[in-house]
Parts: sequence; structure tokens; C-alpha cells
Amino acid sequence: MRRARRSLVFLLVLIVGLAGLITYGVFRSDATWTPKLALDLQGGTQILLAAEQTDGESVSGDQLQQAVSIIRQRVDAAGVSEAEITTQGNQHISVSIPGKADEATLQRIEASAKLDFRPVLSTGIGIDLTEAAGEEDAAAEETATGDAEAAIDAGDAPADENLDPETIPESAGDLAWITPALQEKFDAFTCTSEEALDTRETAADRPLITCDETGTQKYILGPVELSGDVISDATAQMATTSTGATTGEWVVQIVMNKQGTETFGKISQRLFGAESPQDQFAFVLDGNVLSAPQMQAQILDGRPSISGGFTQDSAQALADQLKFGALPIDFTVQSQEDVSATLGTNQLSAGLLAGLIGLLLVVVYSLFQYRALGSLTIASLAIAAVLTYLLLTFFSWRQGYRLSLAGVAGIIVAIGFTADSFIVYFERIRDALRDGFGIESAVEHGWKRAFRTVLASDGVNFLAAAILFILAVGNVKGFAFTLGLTTLVDVVVVALFTHPMMTLLARTRFYRSGHRFSGLDPQRLGAVYRGRMEFRAPVVGKTASGKRNARSQKEAERRQTIAERKAAAGASTGKES
Repeated sequence: MRRARRSLVFLLVLIVGLAGLITYGVFRSDATWTPKLALDLQGGTQILLAAEQTDGESVSGDQLQQAVSIIRQRVDAAGVSEAEITTQGNQHISVSIPGKADEATLQRIEASAKLDFRPVLSTGIGIDLTEAAGEEDAAAEETATGDAEAAIDAGDAPADENLDPETIPESAGDLAWITPALQEKFDAFTCTSEEALDTRETAADRPLITCDETGTQKYILGPVELSGDVISDATAQMATTSTGATTGEWVVQIVMNKQGTETFGKISQRLFGAESPQDQFAFVLDGNVLSAPQMQAQILDGRPSISGGFTQDSAQALADQLKFGALPIDFTVQSQEDVSATLGTNQLSAGLLAGLIGLLLVVVYSLFQYRALGSLTIASLAIAAVLTYLLLTFFSWRQGYRLSLAGVAGIIVAIGFTADSFIVYFERIRDALRDGFGIESAVEHGWKRAFRTVLASDGVNFLAAAILFILAVGNVKGFAFTLGLTTLVDVVVVALFTHPMMTLLARTRFYRSGHRFSGLDPQRLGAVYRGRMEFRAPVVGKTASGKRNARSQKEAERRQTIAERKAAAGASTGKES
């Protein structure tokens, strides 16, 4: 009794806790009282990406498929479930996202996210943003910038092939890379020029002149010493001090593979203690410097962090891009438009109606088969429905889950699985009553046998749902998610509600006395076994009670063991002789 009450209290705390979290999210965050709907039920945004051809080469089908895979991983990591990402022709990718696409999601889709690690050779001011000099100085600066750009366009600046030193240095951080021609080009370079907008095509084995994302700092960077391929994981988190305290600044924590850890460890040993700015190491994303921190320690564990004035959303977006890799080709957004629901509310209503009909059939069968005991089935299904609804709403808020029509189908299928668990449990209780157990003992005995069967059945269902979720994409993944979730809910409800409630009901007079409408009447179930090696011989007559006794006798004979049948046969042979 105490265990039953504790289980019910724990389930109540679980439900109230979920409801409280969702309530908090509604008033303090972007949570809603209902699960968010997917593209087929709500509509959303369709983005058409066009591949940019470089050097006159056509885009291959393999490149498009690889880009589709990377974009899908980025979008799913953003919590936008049930997105549809497909190729259109041999030059375009269509991305359909439920609801409105925010800037962070668009950034995840569009950015190529090619990360390089380069040493800093020299720094300078990219553009003067101060207004202290007044409008005249700003105008003079603009004129000087225009003259410098004109000089570059006219060919006065040195050509790229003349920037290399006579002897190519072996180290990427060697200052010998800075030739007079390269220094002249760097002095004329500004972060507002057209040249600053196209720095991603610079050769990896040559120095790079570029700017940071704000355009206030320009750099001469050495050749690439590490590429983003060495990144095995990337997460967004708060920066911490050496004592473990958080600084309030968002950074991207990188985890490198074995090769990257070894190479970056050697680089950190070289840069640590060097003169500024040669002690800086630049993280270059798509040709622009994300961050160029000083090497303040030797990093030998392959876990450097990127800082750069990130917000939580921008840090998470960059982490997702780095984690899943760079796009094999560059894309531009050709069009972006709102799309209507492909199925709409009519199909949702039809799906919910189908689920309601299935639920009613289960209720009718339970009441017909188990009489008053069927009310426990109804109550258990109601608890399972409430728990499933709260979990779907919670995952919609925290994980970006979207309920599609396939997900609704998964919930409907789960009604049958949940009903099977109740049937197995009740039938085990009935078997125990037929074997002569009292109602309370029958409940415990039946539970021990039924719970193993329920775990085995739900375990197979959950394993199938998990495999389907891992291997499938799109709507099938939504079906697998709801199927797996409702399977877990079934185990929780049976263990924390159905069995505890059955334990409490077995103490009531209605069930303990075996009322004929309780569904647990031993006489109607054919319970003729009274104790070990002691049977009650039913009296067979022509009355209705006699007919029930005849059925009980047949049931008892059917349930005899082989030893009991042999003993009965031997006794019968003795009487005849």
C-alpha cells in the first residue's frame, strides 16, 4: 500500500512539474500551450538556394547531395524538426521550414562555414570608426579610400604572383612572408574595399590579407596551418576563468581529433611567449577573422575556444556549422517565400477523429470484457494522454519538435500498444484468481508476470522506433519519435498508475468480494483450485449455476498440469479395478 501511494505521488509530481515548466515557458519564454505543428499541417517558409559556380566548373550531383546532408544536419540541430530539404535540378536546393525562418536559421543554411587556422603576422587599423575627427576627416578618409581602391583596380598595386619572397619559408609564422610588395598591398588595403569582400578564395599555402567581422582591424595572416576538418565537435558555452567562474561571454568550444590535437599543441608551444602580434593565432571563417586571441598558454588537449562577442544564438549557430562541416560549394538565396500547409487542418481533424474512434473502441471492448475493471483502463489511457500531450508540448518548446500527420499516426498506433499492456496485466490477475489466489495476492502475482511481458513488448517497439528515428528523415522521423515517446509513456503509466491503482482497488469491498460486475469474479472465471493439492469439485446441474459449474470444471481440467492429469488417470483406473 505504501509503495502504491508513493508511485502515485511520484507520477503526480511528474505531471505537475511538466505543467509548471510549460507555464513558466509561456510567461517567460516562447513556449506555447499546444505542440507546434509541422510543415504539412501549418505551412512555413521555402528557401531556394542556387549554387555558385567557380572557375567555370559545373556543380556535381555528389556535391549537391553532400550539401543537402550538411544543411539538414544544421537545420535539425537548430531544433527545426520536420524540415524538407531536397534538390531541384542540378543547381538548386529547396529548403522548406515550418513556420517563420529566423535569422539564426537562415545563417545556418547559407553560411559555407569553411574554418581555417592561420598565424597572425601583422595587424593594422581596417577603418577609423571614431567621429572625433569630424566630418572633414571622414570625407578625407573616404577620398583616400577611393584613391586606394582606384589604384588597386588600375593595377598600380603589386600583382599576387609578385608577393612571394624569393625563398619560400618553411614555417607559416615566419615573418619572411611579409615582402615589400605584400606590405605595400597591406598598407593600401581597407576593410571597405571590394577586395575585402572576397577573401575566401585565397590559396591555403599563401598569406592572406583580410579583416575581422567588424571591419575595424585588418591582418596579414600566414598560410593555413590547420583546416576545419580536424574538428570533431563544437559546442556553444559560457567562457570560464582558471578558477571555474563564468565571465558572461559566449564562446565556441572546439574539440579536435588526434591529428589536430598534436598539430595545434606544437603551434601553441611556438606562439606562447612570442612577441605581439606574432603570439596571436587567427580563426578564419569564410575568409574573415572570427577571433585572433593571444596564445596565453600551451594548449595540448586539442580544446581551443573561439571568442568574438558572440550572443548565445550566434555562438550556437557557429558551433553547429563547424560541427557538421563546411558546404562543398557556395550558395546564394535565390528566393524566399511563404508556403501554405500541404495537408492542413482538415487532415489533422481527420487524424484526430480516427484516433478518437480507436480510443472509443478500446473503451467499449474494455468495459465489455472487464466490466468495472475497464474503468481503470479508461483512467490509465487518460493519464497517458495527458502525459504525452505535456511531453510533446515541452519538446516543442525546448527541442523545436513539430507535430506532423505522421506523428499523429504514431500516437494513434500507440493506443493499441497501451491497451495491450492493460490486457496482459488483467489477464495475469485473472489467471492467478483461477489458480486459487486471493484478490490481493493475485494482483501482486499477476503484476510480476505481466510486467516482464510488458517490458519485453515495449522494448521491441522502442527499439524499432529508435532504429527508424536514426535511419529515417522527414516525416518518418516524426512518426518514429512519437511512437518511441508513447512507448516510454506506456511503461511509466502501467508502473506508476495502473498497478498502484489496482493494488488500492483490491482492498475495496467491491473487488475483494469478487462482485459479478467487478470483472474479477472467481466463480465466473472458473476458479476451482482452493489450495495445494486440494480441489473443489463443482456440482453440475441444469440450472444456470450448474452450467457455470460445468464450465468451471472444464476450465479446471484444461488447466491441469501433466502430473495432475496422470494422478487423475491413476485414480480413475483404481476405481474401475
